[in-house]
Amino acid sequence: MVLKTNNWKTIVAAAFVAVSLTACGTASNGGGSDAAKYPEKPIVITAPSGAGGGWDKTARSLSKVLGETKLVDQTMTVENKPGGGGTVFLAEYVTKDKDDPYKLFVSSPPILINNLKKEGNSPYGYKDVTPLAQITKDFGAIAVAADSKYDGLQALIDDIKADASKVTLAGGSAPGSMDHLISVLPAFKSGVDPKTIKYLSYDGGGEAIAALLGKNADAIGTDISSLGSYLKAGKIKILAVTSNERLGGDFKDVPTLKELGLDAEFTIWRGVLGPKGMTADQIAYWDKTLKALSENEAWNTELKANDWASEYKKSTDFAAFLAEQEVVVQELLTALGMQK
Repeated sequence: MVLKTNNWKTIVAAAFVAVSLTACGTASNGGGSDAAKYPEKPIVITAPSGAGGGWDKTARSLSKVLGETKLVDQTMTVENKPGGGGTVFLAEYVTKDKDDPYKLFVSSPPILINNLKKEGNSPYGYKDVTPLAQITKDFGAIAVAADSKYDGLQALIDDIKADASKVTLAGGSAPGSMDHLISVLPAFKSGVDPKTIKYLSYDGGGEAIAALLGKNADAIGTDISSLGSYLKAGKIKILAVTSNERLGGDFKDVPTLKELGLDAEFTIWRGVLGPKGMTADQIAYWDKTLKALSENEAWNTELKANDWASEYKKSTDFAAFLAEQEVVVQELLTALGMQK
């Protein structure tokens, strides 16, 4: 996630800090001859959400392309484990799967935010896992149903200013987490106290979009890539995107927050993570494999099909990048009154 305003430092919330690679040699799938065999059994990639959202789509695209290109010879399956915007899964993963290198997961800014926020926070965060690679970047968006009375973002903000209790915003993550921050960002930058804004949380972007189309929310804040098919089908209107300049393709007519007079940006990263107990050799395997994925034409085709932008960082670069972001995310939550 990158959130950028006049008063805040640029945030690129990309998850998880450096973990010690040299301390990983005690893992159950250790070095020596065993290292050359990894992976030697099926791999599970978990999306810590329900079907249809950014995590789910990322996990399925990753599994599909790694298998089709034979970059990974073993069978790869995807599991959905929704609950608490990723907090339920992470608690189980950290305590039960910390030494299992055959169980990976995808994540994004909430792994940082959930650990630092006040409401519904998680005791676990990036320090409890191993960052393997950042693989994509995306942007936030504010969307309404196609038949909504809101044809522009300012009208929505005006109604929130008039009576925040009468406007319901929704997202696919818990209060204080990524979709919540995207949802309240325009009103916050317009002078509204974010604590007064009514927000409904769902387990994943798919459920949030269903709530919007079912008239259970007036607007949603979510990743723009998950909205493309609904926009093309004429089911929604996208009022704004949080990129620093307009996107192309199906989103070319969507204005940025800056165009609308709000000096803010919000960039969403997505990455692949593993358990804390991974060995240096296992991490090296994923460095090699995911770098090859990032350069593969089949992966680039998948990125375009999902309206994602490529953004690859290997394990050490990803970890170093994330270490910087913890401080900045803390500053953002403090500014919103959401820090623990």
